[in-house]
Amino acid sequence: MNKADLVEAVASAADLSKSKADDVIGALISTIVKAVTKGDSVQLVGFGTFSSGKRAARTGRNPRTGETIKIAAAKTVKFTAGKAFKDSVNKRK
Repeated sequence: MNKADLVEAVASAADLSKSKADDVIGALISTIVKAVTKGDSVQLVGFGTFSSGKRAARTGRNPRTGETIKIAAAKTVKFTAGKAFKDSVNKRK
């Protein structure tokens, strides 16, 4: 499912126009991105939690040349699925 499919599904389920559903989904994504960028986590009960994490600096290897390279530390985004979501995917009650 891509964003257009998601917009269509939300518009149908919520009885909204496609443009309104697109605005809502865009605002939701934008709000989550802003919160995680600030270092906050966004918890949607039953769905999951979006948060930021840190990846330490490490050494790696260039697969083409075999040369050792340094990989810089970086921030990363984490998503942890909620229990209800995991149970639904695993078809548990």
